[in-house]
Amino acid sequence: MGTRIADFGNIILNTDSYKHSHHVLYPPGTEYVSSYIEARGGPYPAHLVVGLQAYLREYLLKPITLEDIDEAERVTREHRIPFNREGWLGIVNDYDGYLPLEIEAVPEGTVLPINNVLVQVINTDPKYFWVTSFIETSLLRGVWYPTSVGTLSWYGKQIIRQALEKTSDHPEIIRDVLHDYGARGVSSQQSAALGGLAHLVNFEQTDTISGSLAASRYYNAIAPGASGPNSEHSTMTAWGRENEAEAYANVIRQYHNWDIKVIVADSYDLKHAVDVIFGNELKDLVDNQPGTVFVRPDSGDPVETTADTVEGLTKHYGYEINSKGYKVLPNQIRACQGDGITLDSLRRIYEELDRRKLAADNVYFGMGGGLLQQINRDTLHFAMKANAVQVNGEWREIYKRPSLQALKNSKPGRLALRYKDGEYETVPRDSIPADENLLVPVFRNGKLLKRWDFKELIERSERPVPSHYYSGIVKPQIERIVAAVK
Repeated sequence: MGTRIADFGNIILNTDSYKHSHHVLYPPGTEYVSSYIEARGGPYPAHLVVGLQAYLREYLLKPITLEDIDEAERVTREHRIPFNREGWLGIVNDYDGYLPLEIEAVPEGTVLPINNVLVQVINTDPKYFWVTSFIETSLLRGVWYPTSVGTLSWYGKQIIRQALEKTSDHPEIIRDVLHDYGARGVSSQQSAALGGLAHLVNFEQTDTISGSLAASRYYNAIAPGASGPNSEHSTMTAWGRENEAEAYANVIRQYHNWDIKVIVADSYDLKHAVDVIFGNELKDLVDNQPGTVFVRPDSGDPVETTADTVEGLTKHYGYEINSKGYKVLPNQIRACQGDGITLDSLRRIYEELDRRKLAADNVYFGMGGGLLQQINRDTLHFAMKANAVQVNGEWREIYKRPSLQALKNSKPGRLALRYKDGEYETVPRDSIPADENLLVPVFRNGKLLKRWDFKELIERSERPVPSHYYSGIVKPQIERIVAAVK
């Protein structure tokens, strides 16, 4: 037989190289090591927790085998690092290859302030105290990335909610407004899957199929995401510039009975497309199809381009004035802006629409790299740190307090999370009754103790939260609107 080549499924190799040297670096007599995960800072005061269950099901419900150990020993030798073969063989013999750990966590879908414990891990057998920190690399990655994407998406939702509540008669469309265009701009299919499922907690619209698959695979989601026919520049430019109108017409005819048809309209001249092609040549065709045609800009300044597109369409298709005094296009035509969308540009687009008295429901959005890729672990300063050890039967609270950077301070002692007087608070574990601790045991010794359903995540994410969770993100929008009115 040839040398086995890693397929990235070996949890012993799903770590940093130096972790393999740590099993002999703890104090003699160490029996238990407790660690926790938190977000320590960043631009957002709160976060939406999602992703842990996907990690547990993908990695920790599969036992390690003798073949995994042999492969890991070969690789660690090649890396010129130590290997704890005796320890890993013990896990295979004592626990059938499942990691002797207990993991407890905040219920997924919860929105709570940063600087709170989200996950806490401890070994269940004193022989394997070193396992707790060994899985830091993969476990932290399984939490920080989807939680950061879910948080960004959730804040986008709050900006959209504010705009709909102020200018629209249809706040119920909110889960359809922000579309995930991020699959091609993300670093890997696995990232697309985890980030994509995190976005689907907040919105139903996605072109990231991997995200829908992950939501179904790991959270039992039923039809978590939706999309529809959407052209791209190749399907438009292939007709030639002289046949631009026919290219648009072909989309409408081919998908006549579909509810939506999204047509990218700026391969050449967006203003010409709006005023001449959609506004004149194809107006009867648009008016006589049963769904909604979305005119999609894909370049230029997203703020002015979006507002100009909507305003241009109102000149040709007319509009109604809704109950809040804002102009609304007829149902058969809308705009879709999928380029340059960030939380800041989204805010500014709504400000400009408001200034022109155009309702928020005239335009839908797609967000790509800004949603799934333009984040990193330090966006919310995620970390997993040891907080307690038991040595020779005695518990010690441990922590770090670097003199040069207070942001990196960690919390000492075994922790609990409680909800009191409308606020979440991280407290010492033994300071409150067990039934007040919101950390839920989710994994123990290879068994999944709690299985969250995707609809539970959605319900939890949509519960009312204090305004200070989001006002600092939405507030600039409100202030600018008020200033413009004055």
